[in-house]
Amino acid sequence: MIPISRRPLLGLAAAAAATAAMPREAHAADRFVYANNSNFDTLDPHVVFDTARVAVRLNFYDGLYRWVDNPPKLILWLAESHETSDDGLDWVFKLRRDVKFHDGSPMTAEDVVYSIERILALNLGAAPLFRPLLEAGATTAPDAHTVRFRLKEPSAIFGSLVPDITVVNSKLVKRNERDGDWGRAWLARNVAGTGSFRLRRYDPAVGFIAQRFPDHFAGWGPKYLDEIEFRTVLETNTRVLGMIRGDYHGTDGYMTPDQIDRFRASDTVQILEQESMRVFHFCIHNARAPMNDIHFRKALVHAFDYDGFINDVLKGSVVRNPTIIPNNMWGAPQGLEGYKFDLDLAKAELAKVQAPLRPITIGTLAGFSETEQAASVFQANLRKIGIEARIESAPWPTVSSRMRNKDQQYDMVPYWKSTYYADPNNWLGELYGSRYLGGGNVSYYSNPEVDKRIERALVSTDQEERQRLNEEAARMVFDDAAGVWIYNTKWFGPYSKRIAGIRFCPVGSGQDMRWAHFA
Repeated sequence: MIPISRRPLLGLAAAAAATAAMPREAHAADRFVYANNSNFDTLDPHVVFDTARVAVRLNFYDGLYRWVDNPPKLILWLAESHETSDDGLDWVFKLRRDVKFHDGSPMTAEDVVYSIERILALNLGAAPLFRPLLEAGATTAPDAHTVRFRLKEPSAIFGSLVPDITVVNSKLVKRNERDGDWGRAWLARNVAGTGSFRLRRYDPAVGFIAQRFPDHFAGWGPKYLDEIEFRTVLETNTRVLGMIRGDYHGTDGYMTPDQIDRFRASDTVQILEQESMRVFHFCIHNARAPMNDIHFRKALVHAFDYDGFINDVLKGSVVRNPTIIPNNMWGAPQGLEGYKFDLDLAKAELAKVQAPLRPITIGTLAGFSETEQAASVFQANLRKIGIEARIESAPWPTVSSRMRNKDQQYDMVPYWKSTYYADPNNWLGELYGSRYLGGGNVSYYSNPEVDKRIERALVSTDQEERQRLNEEAARMVFDDAAGVWIYNTKWFGPYSKRIAGIRFCPVGSGQDMRWAHFA
């Protein structure tokens, strides 16, 4: 665990065709191949921040600390220790002295400073986590192996966020900057990291191939993967058949029960079942009519068939989750029953809506069949109460980009809120706190009383107070029917029986390959 001084650390068809026709060398017998359900449209670790493309951040780059295992815990990584000041504003990290970038140059504190400044300047990826806490220029390097962060305010979660300061080779990126772009054009197709693997080949329509970095500071055990490939395979059935045939060695661990049953019956695939912290919900655009009317939102939450979807479609393989915070995370309201499927109640709420009704649009994720199934179930029931819903499907990068634009955001989007750090703020604060509007808060929800509690929980170092504040805020968001919260999920980790050493963590969804190897 991390040594802490004084302050506790609280807790699409074209793409498919391109893949099939990929002009690559023959699949090496000792190359690990992962069938990914989303495009790797960029390799820039500071531009995207989702689990669909998390393999880039985990395998090519490193952070000051790293999340591992389940339940998630933090371990030392690029840093060897840190201290905080009595007022909670200064965080000083001592760095390892043996870290090399893939080009052989040493990593120094200046690279960490450049990386956080780049994150803030681009204002993409993980930037919404850091901008409320750090001003540009507030991070300094007193010496080559010391980094000092001067926060705007005390933060109970900053220590949990530092794994997301993925460190890039500042000298290399600066050499490739063009017109003040912070090297964004170059880093979209190249890698400048210290990570366990270094880039060998990349095609944004196909994926990437990487080789083990022998000089990684963490060293290597007696067994490891020499080469990994993360290949875009959007069609679910193609991923399933490819796993069974042995074409792929790993794929999305969050799959439907019928797919998992096919894997269980296979002689080539192993299931590594674990409880995760990944809440499936419908994001509602709270700032657009008629969704800005609480009665319309309550009509929505009573029009989804929770039990039918969980028990009939998903065969009971998940657990009902009544709010956005996972049941197995502290801060989740205890004893709170979720909204019930009741079309009569839904009609009664709809009758109270003042604004004219109109068709609503549900944006689903291509390659994630469960989002399309949930949308279809919802569409049928909404029609019964007089709401027409159109379903539009697009790849996750497209959906994600639209969600972060208030005017382009769909009316509703079914998706999973995954774990980026193990704190209630990962779910509650980011999705419903005003400080994250347009960043993580793509529901465009804002409630001063909720904000008051979220903001206090972000600075308090009293764990009991933080738990109470998060529970109260979650209940308020629930009472506002700000989303349709459905279930917490399990990770099934389908991997080839040839693979061992998978170290699953809800942060990263089992795509950190440095401990994996062929059995």
